[in-house]
Amino acid sequence: MRTLAREKNALIIAHNYQRPEIQDAADFTGDSLELSRTAAKTGAGIILFCGVHFMAETAHILSPQKKVLLAELKAGCPMADMITADDLRALKADHPGALVVAYVNTSAAVKAETDICCTSANAATVVSNIPEDRKIIFVPDRNLALYVEKKTGRELIKWDGYCPTHEYITAEVIQKAKAEHPQALVIAHPECLPEVQDMADALESTSGMIRFAQESGAKEFIIATEMGLNHRLKQENPGKEFISPTSKAICPNMKMTTLQKAYDTLDQERYEIRLDEETRVRALAAVEAMVSYT
Repeated sequence: MRTLAREKNALIIAHNYQRPEIQDAADFTGDSLELSRTAAKTGAGIILFCGVHFMAETAHILSPQKKVLLAELKAGCPMADMITADDLRALKADHPGALVVAYVNTSAAVKAETDICCTSANAATVVSNIPEDRKIIFVPDRNLALYVEKKTGRELIKWDGYCPTHEYITAEVIQKAKAEHPQALVIAHPECLPEVQDMADALESTSGMIRFAQESGAKEFIIATEMGLNHRLKQENPGKEFISPTSKAICPNMKMTTLQKAYDTLDQERYEIRLDEETRVRALAAVEAMVSYT
């Protein structure tokens, strides 16, 4: 696939939750914002995005002059689908004057109705920099919102969205994993349930998890996020052990992408992700506001 990519002046980028063989075939692996920013900086004319729909949209928002291909068109994000632009407009009407912060795990249409986007890494920083007299609507992830409330002391108007995969990571499975690996540190993603967040030794974005594992002197880690991250963690830290607390922590949408589908998409240059220019420009303003905090 890389030979084909070179022939086409294409860049292959893969999210940390993709299948191991997809990560191995990619030029870059990372979280959704990392990948979109990498895509924007590259001189490649084609971006093959191995991830889910909203991620490819974000890459197009930042790089409209490039051809952004989504390796598997059916790969969506249940959390992103839990709020629509109409939903957000109605919420804004109910709370006039409130500033909207949207997790990057949202559609471009929702981003276009947003004042500032955030990542799991900078959500607390974004919120803490908003004047205290402004109400804040936070969409769509209730668990990330609760984490931000605890970190900042701010009260948020929360949308009741969540990641179904992270909901499988319960306090019970963490307790069981801890009993089996008493020396292991728990690294959890803020999309996890609040009780799991409270049990974590570190709460980090996927990039933060990678950094924490590299810098820690510990040899065992319980990784409370989608299991795909373990492949990269094991590759980059061969002397350490990474444990998934449950075999259910698998995102079916992330795993839709196979090497054959990715190759065929690039070969045929199919599944191009494009937005109407008004939506792209409005969403870009929210994404650029977010980037200033990273």
